[in-house]
Amino acid sequence: MRGGLIAAIFLMATSAIGPGFITQTATFTAKLGAAFAFAILASILIDFVVQMNIWRITALTGRPASETANRAVPGAGYLLSVMVIFGGLVFNVGNIAGSGLGLNAMIGLDPKIGGALSAILAIGLFLSKSAGVLLDRIIVVLGILMIAMTIFVAVITNPPVGEALRQTVLPDTVDFAAITTIVGGTVGGYITYAGAHRLLDKGLTGVANLPAITRGALSGIAVTGVMRFVLFLAILGVTSSGVTLDLASKTANPAAQAFLAAAGEWGLRIFGLIFWAAAITSVIGAAYTSVSFMPVFRPMDSRARDIATVIFITVSLGIYLLLGTAPAALLVFAGGFNGLILPVGLTIFTYIGFARADLMGGYRYNRALLTLSAIVCALTWYMGIKSVGTIFAFLGS
Repeated sequence: MRGGLIAAIFLMATSAIGPGFITQTATFTAKLGAAFAFAILASILIDFVVQMNIWRITALTGRPASETANRAVPGAGYLLSVMVIFGGLVFNVGNIAGSGLGLNAMIGLDPKIGGALSAILAIGLFLSKSAGVLLDRIIVVLGILMIAMTIFVAVITNPPVGEALRQTVLPDTVDFAAITTIVGGTVGGYITYAGAHRLLDKGLTGVANLPAITRGALSGIAVTGVMRFVLFLAILGVTSSGVTLDLASKTANPAAQAFLAAAGEWGLRIFGLIFWAAAITSVIGAAYTSVSFMPVFRPMDSRARDIATVIFITVSLGIYLLLGTAPAALLVFAGGFNGLILPVGLTIFTYIGFARADLMGGYRYNRALLTLSAIVCALTWYMGIKSVGTIFAFLGS
């Protein structure tokens, strides 16, 4: 059971920390300075409510989110599945692009070649007869590596930790756009269900396993929170020293600039390693979780799911190679989709917790958690509607 929980924890954490999140953190830290700590705290608190409820209710129902949604509201599971699969596919184009950029920074490899090699590595993982074991080990190893390397750079940059802690609770500026962006990029879309579906595959379900699952969800949130905050501190140390990051250029990579300023060429290599690890784990997480929604349309055994995952990654790679990069319009559109997937799914799960004990084996769900879920649900609907407005404004410009 312990191994299954660790696998779910790191799949959730590494899915939440992709190349987009790293770039967003660098951008907002350069703009807001220490005040960005409040946005990170807000995202962690929202993450806590979302993941605690999704993990626990999924474990109690013993079914994937798509099937549970269909039983709660006929047809809702199909809608949720289409949204997750489409959003995951488009974002995987960005994840593959990120893996190429990571290898470029690390060893100077052409980004297209680096992206292709990374995708082939992920495909090889799912083609292996030991795909499940390899998936767990690779995710855990790369997750630990990302955290260790980021902590190393954070120590080098010597950030103003006291000021960051103060502004975590008493910010000079509250930027709701930053909060919306970080929440959508770290909790929305497929990310919400990555750890919960891994628990199902490991057979960790039912009331008997609920205490362990709750501890696992808390551990996953803690791992994600530490990585978010340490990355923020690493970049804050650079910007606080007087270094100005380029945010205006379309080709600017503020996170790479920060690591280069912190530790020279070695810093750039470390950034490449972290960026690649974040991207390849997100490629794996997006593909695994998106495909876990497909059996709602047609039953699939584990081998069929592995083959579908390979096809999913191959299609993502094909789009990336044809386009050469992840076009801004495509990623903004997918970001809006992510912003809507979270409230749609959370609304269904909150309803199940309040009114459908029959789907949870008659279990009376914790009312305090459900109240928090309802509050976050309303907040994410607001953010989701705002994100749709952003999409239309962007596409119309």
